[in-house]
Amino acid sequence: MRNGIFFVILHAEMRRLFKNSILLACMMSVFTSCSTTRYVPEDQTLLNSVKVKTEGEYPLVNTATLRNYVRQRPNAKWFSILKLPLQIYSLSGSDSSRWLNRTLRSLGEPPVIYDSLKTALSCSDLRQQLSNEGFLNARVTSQVSRHGRKSDVTYWLQPGEPYFVHNVKYDIADPHVERILAADSSARLLHAGMRFDVGTLDAERKRITALLADSGYYRFHKEFITYQADTTANSHLIDLTLRLGLARRNNRPDTLHTRYAMRHIRYVSAEPDDEHIHLRQRVLEECTHLAENEYYSASGLRNTYNHFGRLQAVKYTNIQLVPVDTLPLLDCNIQVQTNKPSTISFQPEGTNTAGDLGAAVSLTYQNRNLFRGSEVLSVELRGAYEAIRGLEGYSNQDFTEYSLETRLQFPRFIMPLMSRKLLNRLNATSEVSLRYDLQDRPEFHRRVLAAAWRYRWNRPDSHGRYMLDLLDLDYVFMPWISGTFHREYLDSETTRNAILRYNYEDLFITKLGFGYTYAHGPLSVRTNIETSGNVLSLGSQLLGKEKDQQGHYRLFNIAFAQYVKADIDLTRSFVIDNNNQVVLHLGLGIAYPYGNSSVLPFEKRYFSGGANSVRGWSVRSLGPGKYKERDGRINFINQTGDMKLDLNAEYRTHLFWKVDGAAFIDAGNVWTLRDYDIQPGGQFRWKDFPSQLAVGYGMGLRLNLGYFVLRFDLGMKAINPAYEEEEDEHYPILHPRFSRDYAFHFAVGMPF
Repeated sequence: MRNGIFFVILHAEMRRLFKNSILLACMMSVFTSCSTTRYVPEDQTLLNSVKVKTEGEYPLVNTATLRNYVRQRPNAKWFSILKLPLQIYSLSGSDSSRWLNRTLRSLGEPPVIYDSLKTALSCSDLRQQLSNEGFLNARVTSQVSRHGRKSDVTYWLQPGEPYFVHNVKYDIADPHVERILAADSSARLLHAGMRFDVGTLDAERKRITALLADSGYYRFHKEFITYQADTTANSHLIDLTLRLGLARRNNRPDTLHTRYAMRHIRYVSAEPDDEHIHLRQRVLEECTHLAENEYYSASGLRNTYNHFGRLQAVKYTNIQLVPVDTLPLLDCNIQVQTNKPSTISFQPEGTNTAGDLGAAVSLTYQNRNLFRGSEVLSVELRGAYEAIRGLEGYSNQDFTEYSLETRLQFPRFIMPLMSRKLLNRLNATSEVSLRYDLQDRPEFHRRVLAAAWRYRWNRPDSHGRYMLDLLDLDYVFMPWISGTFHREYLDSETTRNAILRYNYEDLFITKLGFGYTYAHGPLSVRTNIETSGNVLSLGSQLLGKEKDQQGHYRLFNIAFAQYVKADIDLTRSFVIDNNNQVVLHLGLGIAYPYGNSSVLPFEKRYFSGGANSVRGWSVRSLGPGKYKERDGRINFINQTGDMKLDLNAEYRTHLFWKVDGAAFIDAGNVWTLRDYDIQPGGQFRWKDFPSQLAVGYGMGLRLNLGYFVLRFDLGMKAINPAYEEEEDEHYPILHPRFSRDYAFHFAVGMPF
C-alpha cells in the first residue's frame, strides 16, 4: 500500500502518540471522575442524563427518534460511558491567560447546566411531534431527579390512541392539473386506513409539486396545496381532504395555473474574452435535458446541471430561464465556462511494502478536452525505489519499479446501438487504458502489460452504481529469475510449491467483470463477479489445440488463467447519538480455478490481516485456515487463499476537536478450495470452519481532516487458529503477550 511521504515520516511519531493518548485517557478516567461539577454554579445543577420513555407499550412510538426533539442534552460521552470531554474541561484552572488552561478548555467541553425553561419547551415539542404522528391527544410530562449537584431528566410520554384516516378526497380546482394527477393516481401516498401522519401529508404535497414541476408548471409551489381534516365524533377517525387551489396574479385569483413550454435554448460562453464555447454542439445538446417545443421540466433542469457538472472540461454552468411576455413560453440561456484544457502535475510519495520503506515520484499530464467533448487523456510516468530487508544470498538488495500508464475517458457511453433516450437517462463514462509496468527485485524481474475497456454508469435518481469491465487483459512475463530463487523455491523437490511455481511463469489473464455498488444512508453494499479464460478455452477446443505437458492450452505459447470470482461487501451503521455509532461489516469472497488453471493467479488470491481485515494480524500474515508459516521469505505467496471471510464490529465515538476513537472486534480468515501440499491445514472444510476463525480486538484513533481521515489502529490477537500445542498461543486473549500478539496499523480512510 502506498502512502504519502508525509505519512511515512510521521508513522513512528503517530504510533507513539497513539499509545500515549490511550494511557492519558485511562489516567483521566481515574483521577477526574469526581470533578465534573467544578464549574457548575452553586445554585444550579449539571444535566447528568436525559431519557425519553412511554407510559405503557406503544409499538408505533419510536423514543429514539423522539429524543431528537429534546432541546437540552447532557455532555458527550466517550463510548456512551465516560464523560471525558467534560472531565478534561474540569481539569483547567480559572486563569484563562495560562496556555495549559486554554488548551484543556479547547479540548474539553463545558458543563451543560440544567435549564427548566428548555425542559418545558421540550415537553411542548415532544407533544407536537406526537400529534404530527397521529397521537392527537398525547400528553408529555417531565420528571427531574436531583442527586447532589446533578439532575436527571425523564420525559414521560402518554401518546394515547392514534388517529386513522377514514376517507380521502382530492379537491382539484384546475381541470388540467386534475387530469395530470388522475393519470398518476397509483403513486398517491394517502389512502383510507392509514395512520394520520403530518409527515406523510407533507410528502404528498412535495410529490404533487414535483410531478407538476416536471409537467410544465414552472411557477407552481406546494403552498397551493392545503388540507382539511375533520374528525368523526366519538371515534379516532379523520376525513381528509386535499385541496389544490387556483393560481394568483396581482393578488387576484386566476382560473388556471400556467403551463410553460420551452421556446429557445441557447448556449453562451461565460468566458470574458472568448465568446466561443470549446465544446462540440452535439456534446452540449447531449448534456441538455430540456427540449424546445416541449413542456418545462424541473428534473430536466437538474439533470442538465448534473450532466454539465460531470464534464471535467467545464468549470461552472449557469442556466437562466426567462418567461416570454404574455405567452406561456420560456427561453433558456445556458452559460458555460470551461477549464484550462491541459495540466501537468508532479507528486512525490512514500511507500511501505511489508515493512520495506521507499520513495516514489510520478509525473502526470492531463488533457481534459481532447476532442472538444470533455474527453480526458491522462499519461502518468512513475518511478519507485525500496530498500529490501531480510534477504540472504542475493547480490542486489533493492527494488525498483517504472511504469507508464495512459488512460482515455469519455463522459458518455461509447457503444453502438445505444438509443439517445437511454443515454439521456444515465450518467455514464467509458474508459480505455494501457499500462506497462517494469519491476526489478533481487529475486526476479517482472513485467506486466495491461489493457482495459471499462464502463461505469448510474441513474441520476438512484443510489446504485454499475461497473462493467468489458475487457481487462494482463500479460505477465518473467524475463529473469535469480539462480538462488530458482534453486531454493522453484527447482527444489522438497518444497514442491505448485502455487509458487505457477506465479513465476508467463501468464495471460483475460478478465470480464461486472459490479454493483449501493450506498444510501446507513447501508452500503458492494458486489462484483468476474471470470477469465472462458473464450480462450472454448476457442482452443473448437480449433483442436493440443494441451502441454501440464494439461494447459496455450496462446502464443503462453498459458492463460481460467477462473471465476465473486465478492460481496456489506456495511451497516447504527447511530446511537450525535457522537456515537456502531458499524457492522461483512466481507465474503470466493474464487475457483478450473479448466486451464489449477491455481489462482497471485493477483486474484485473497489474503487476511492488515488495516482493513482482522487487525490483530499484520497484512498477509493470517491463514489460510490453521496454516502456520515457517519461512517468512515467501509467506506473501503461501499465506493466500481462494476464499475469504471478514466479520467486523466497530464502535466509533467522537473524542475532541477533529479526533475520533474506536473500539473493534474482528473475525475472519482465508482458505483454499483445493488441498495444496505446501499449505497444510489451509483447505476449507465445514467441520473445521468454526475452529479456524481468527478473532482480534483493539482500539483506534482517527484524525478527521474533512477531505481525508488518518487512521491508527492497535489490534491484539484473541483467538489464533494457527498454533502449535501451547494453549496460551491458541487463546492469547487469556494469556496476552504484547510483543507476540499486537499489530499496529496506519492507514488513510476508514476500514469499511
